[in-house]
Amino acid sequence: MSVSDQDLALAAAGGDADAFEALLSRNYDRLFALCFRLTGARAEAEDLTQDICAALPAKLASYRGQAQVTTWLYRVAVNAATDRRRRAAAHARAAEGWGDWEVNRQKAAQEETEQVAWLYRAMGQLSDTLRDTLALVLDDLTHAQVAEILGVSEGTISWRISEAKKALARIRNEEESA
Repeated sequence: MSVSDQDLALAAAGGDADAFEALLSRNYDRLFALCFRLTGARAEAEDLTQDICAALPAKLASYRGQAQVTTWLYRVAVNAATDRRRRAAAHARAAEGWGDWEVNRQKAAQEETEQVAWLYRAMGQLSDTLRDTLALVLDDLTHAQVAEILGVSEGTISWRISEAKKALARIRNEEESA
């Protein structure tokens, strides 16, 4: 005598592993075919079918035998496909804009690299005292620390930085005019 899908589902819901295996064997191809129709892609259908099979033991606990197993199983598959599409759409919305962000980040990094390269080239045109002073300040030393290193007053360091800024602005203007 053949055991019905409903009897197998109820036994599987009660923890009968053999009943679960038999139920899955009977319905796997049908479930996969539905998942293929729902997704339109073999790889997606395989993933969806596997997700459903993994979740099925817990879901069977809610099966009461009021509907045919295939009807119930199809509802589980449609719900799983809907959930998967929602997650994919949410992921796409969350990822939207990251490409622009990355392009802008790379552009800003490139601009910063170019500015630093220009600064180092331009510093080569400064007098030794202005270049040395600016190099130390750019190394995140305070004016007091730079003054101590160079053996001058802190006011002199401030004046040299001011002069270096003026000279760099002149160099920039000359380059932009040329």
